[in-house]
Amino acid sequence: MVRRDLPEVIAIEQTCFEFPWSEEDFLDCLRQRNCIGMVAEHEGHVVGFMIYEVPKNRIHLLNMATAPEHRRRGVAGQMVQKLIGKLANQKRSKIVLEVRETNLPALLFFRTIGFRATNILRNFYEDKQEDAYLMQYRLSVEQTRPEYVSANRMNGVSPEDIFVT
Repeated sequence: MVRRDLPEVIAIEQTCFEFPWSEEDFLDCLRQRNCIGMVAEHEGHVVGFMIYEVPKNRIHLLNMATAPEHRRRGVAGQMVQKLIGKLANQKRSKIVLEVRETNLPALLFFRTIGFRATNILRNFYEDKQEDAYLMQYRLSVEQTRPEYVSANRMNGVSPEDIFVT
């Protein structure tokens, strides 16, 4: 993600969330040394994004969205698979994220691709006094082997013509 992607990222964010991040939220996060942004593009336009941070032993997914007109086309799955591929390469063993308890589509999506709810975070979201599920994806020992990582990088996700950077 580069600065010129922000207008499209913010438009997706505002379309997808009841309580969207502001431009300043994105900039504050991306200015941090351990925070990384990734976008998925289709025909030169941003169709999805994710923001994550990389503390010592894990990847923490902070924000992710796909433009509504590009959902169910493998965009989010491809972005998450790219993130999973970074685990073994960066000597990390898990991805963690928080999902609003009312965001059933996100809960089902992450569950389908191997994430598990590990905890309930009471009143996690201040804007609506809403709980969150702490979800986690953990690499198995087999998945950390180099031959497994290279052979299964996309894990069956068909990228079509989506480009993730």
